[in-house]
Parts: sequence; C-alpha cells; structure tokens
Amino acid sequence: MAEGKQGGVFLPFILVTLIWSSTWIIIRDQIGSVAASWSVCYRFLLAGLAMAAFARWRGVSLRIGGAGLIYAALLGVAQFVLNFNFVYRAEHYLTSGLVAVVYAMLLIPNSILAWLIFRQPVSRAFIGGSLVAVTGIILMLVHEYHAATVRPDMVLLGAAFSLAGLMSASAANVMQGMDIARRLPMVAVLAWAMLIGAGVDAAFAWATIGPPQFEPRLGYILGIGWLGIAGSVVTFPLYFTLIQRMGAGRAAYSSVLIPVIAMLISTLAEGYRWSALAIAGALLAIAGMGIALRSKTA
Repeated sequence: MAEGKQGGVFLPFILVTLIWSSTWIIIRDQIGSVAASWSVCYRFLLAGLAMAAFARWRGVSLRIGGAGLIYAALLGVAQFVLNFNFVYRAEHYLTSGLVAVVYAMLLIPNSILAWLIFRQPVSRAFIGGSLVAVTGIILMLVHEYHAATVRPDMVLLGAAFSLAGLMSASAANVMQGMDIARRLPMVAVLAWAMLIGAGVDAAFAWATIGPPQFEPRLGYILGIGWLGIAGSVVTFPLYFTLIQRMGAGRAAYSSVLIPVIAMLISTLAEGYRWSALAIAGALLAIAGMGIALRSKTA
C-alpha cells in the first residue's frame, strides 16, 4: 500500500517541479510593456476557462454551492491575486532564479501555519534546518544587494515583494487542509478560484493602471499560454493533490528542487553572476531545506 501511495505521488511531483522551474524565467519575459497585473489577469483568465472546460470534459459539475464559492474566492485572492502580483513585481528588481530561491522557504510558513491551525508537529531538526536555509537566502540577498545593477533599495523592495508573495502562497497552500477542500471537487474549485482571481486582478489593474494592455509579440502570447495551461491548469491540481496526500510541509519539497533548476536557467538566460557568497548561500539554503524536510518525513 505504501509503495502504491509513493507511486501515486512521484510522477505528479516530478511534473510540478519541472514545469514550475521553467515558469520563473517566462514570468521575467512577461515583464515589460504590459503591466504586471494585466499579465496576471490574462494568465488566470485563460487558466480558469481551461480548467472549467477540463472539469466539464471529466463530467465534474461546476456547482459548488455558496460556501464553496466563498472558499474558492478566498483561495483565488490568496493564490491568484496576491501571490502572483507580488511575484511579478518582485521580478522587476530581482533575477527570476533568486525569487525562486526565496520561494524555496515555502516549507517554513506552510509548516508553521499547519502547526498553528491543524496542530501538525514541528521538530527541533525542522527549526534548525529552517534557520540554516534562511541564513543561506540572506547571504544570496546580500550578494544581490552589493552586485545589483539597480538601486540597492530596489533589491530590498524586490525581497519584500517576494516575502509577501510567499506568505500569500502559504496561506493558499494551508487552505487545502480544510475540511471543505476535501469535500469539493478540486478542479471545480480551482476553476472558480482562477476565474474569480482573474476578475479581481482585472479590477485592480483597471483601477490602478487603466484599460487593458496587451503585447502582440509571439513570445508574450506563447508565454501566457504556457503559464496559463502548463504552469496553472496542469500543475495546480497536481500540487494541491500532493498537499492533500502528503501534507503542506512535505509537498513543499518541490520548492527545494525548483530553485536549483531555476537558478541554472537564470544563469544561462539572465547572466546571473555567482560569487563565493552567493554559492555559499545557495548551498546553505538547499542543505537547510533538506534537513527540515527529512525531519518532517521522519
């Protein structure tokens, strides 16, 4: 039985890790002539429509009741409005790989919130590993602060956006442990969460930036397609299923592997400049997350 359960999470875990590793650099390409909020809106409008079509194709009803819609709205605001608006803004100031490294800390708020809300235990080894990981990420941010081509205070602003997005994503992750999340069909909830999130994104973008903006460049259009379909419709159901099967803490193990791949992509595509400080920070971050996760797995 244990082998069957592991086999049931291995492939989704690998797919989520590989696809999300690629999304960071594509988000970077989306930042330009189109305001971030409109790009986020287009991504989740496409994702929500595709998720709704997928639900109907599988014969899943989109009727989830009033309580379900409230839950979907809260999930949509946390995950598809706050989280991604913060991420896109963070990448204005930090390289995509470094933002991915900051998001490797997702395990920490996931586990803390799971402890506060669901009383899931947190071990001393987890706390120690988390401190090592945070130290590593601080070293990488210090390197970025000294080596950045933008004003140093902009690096700090990028770090603040990353941390705000991290907490928003963690809140959405831990919401998957609620009873209502287990009672409702996930694809229907995600379809509504994405569509409601896209609506809120559009309202926020129009209020703060103005009418819709769009870039007819092929790379931008393909990027919206990849982020909306592969990076959202394929991955979010798989990831939230992993959370429900493995717990929010262990599912966040992907957040340790993703930045490794994302930093390699960033080095090739963005010319990220490594230093002894940055290398030490990356090694500490990965080692710390590994220690924390091994303690939770045990």
